[in-house]
Amino acid sequence: MSLSSASSNSERVHFERSLRRLEQDVLRMGALVENSFRLSHQALFSQNLEAAQSLPLLDKQIDRYYRQIELDCATLMTLEAPVAQDLRLLSAFMQLVRDLERIGDYAEDLAEIAIKLLPYPPHGCLPQIEVMSHHAQAMLATSLVALADLDANAGRSIKELDDKVDTAYDTLYHTLAHQQDIKGIVEPILLLALVIRHLERMADHATNIGQRVTYIVTGHR
Repeated sequence: MSLSSASSNSERVHFERSLRRLEQDVLRMGALVENSFRLSHQALFSQNLEAAQSLPLLDKQIDRYYRQIELDCATLMTLEAPVAQDLRLLSAFMQLVRDLERIGDYAEDLAEIAIKLLPYPPHGCLPQIEVMSHHAQAMLATSLVALADLDANAGRSIKELDDKVDTAYDTLYHTLAHQQDIKGIVEPILLLALVIRHLERMADHATNIGQRVTYIVTGHR
């Protein structure tokens, strides 16, 4: 083996190790985001103040992963001369962590809304909104399993769950927008409208993650 060939092999081994570390960081970030969604759910539907108060610190951890992963992807793209398949993976990771970061932001927003809702009696729509939240969380969990396993079929399957979330959003929005027996303050209605909008957007980002997994595996969007 020539010196140049040995050097090339060594560089490739180093690059692949860097990719594996990057993949693990993306999955760790995903686990943090999944936890933030779970805590926001507890804050909203169990009136768990401690869960709500834990979200800002968790969001800072998510943001640190986001910035580091973006930097690592850019570094590998520019310094390691990746082949086409590597570029596809790195490009998908950069887009995917943006989706994760946005879900984390929405989870923090939901916790803030949960605190604002505490003084008000529970609204009749809450059980339906809770089901919507469960569906969106299932979508995120499925997308992360698809990512860990690089399972294109699982990535595609998330769209079916997204249809359920979209239907729930339309139904709940119509109910909240046309409520006629409001007495006094309308703030809880407005806050719940924000909740279902955030959940709908979180589901959309989970769908994006599934589609990006499919792209990583197949090369097709």
